Amino acid sequence: MTWPPTSSSMGLSRRNRMARNDAAKGEKHGFYSQALDEAERLELEEARGIQGLDEEIAMLRVKLRELMVTEPERFDLHLKMANTIAKLVKTRYSISKEQKKSLKEAIARVLTEIALPLGVKALIK
Repeated sequence: MTWPPTSSSMGLSRRNRMARNDAAKGEKHGFYSQALDEAERLELEEARGIQGLDEEIAMLRVKLRELMVTEPERFDLHLKMANTIAKLVKTRYSISKEQKKSLKEAIARVLTEIALPLGVKALIK
């Protein structure tokens, strides 16, 4: 083996050598980029900018409606897609115990610092 080792002496494939060269040049493609063509890599970059699940939920709803029209007898697929949508909606609106505690504390602060001094006592039981 030569020193320092080269990518070919280390047994790396041409694709891995190309990825290392891109990385050395500062080009970042990510773990899955080798499985994507150029158009898909551009779409992946666009998708990285999306926050949350709202677009995925909306897209699945559109596809469920389309499936119900094109394959009305496939209740098994309708049900699977509806269950997937339900799971995404549940995930979208769920908050952690820590978030619940913080929200409860913030509401209590608002009530004690603002509502009570203003004479709004009907909300507090």
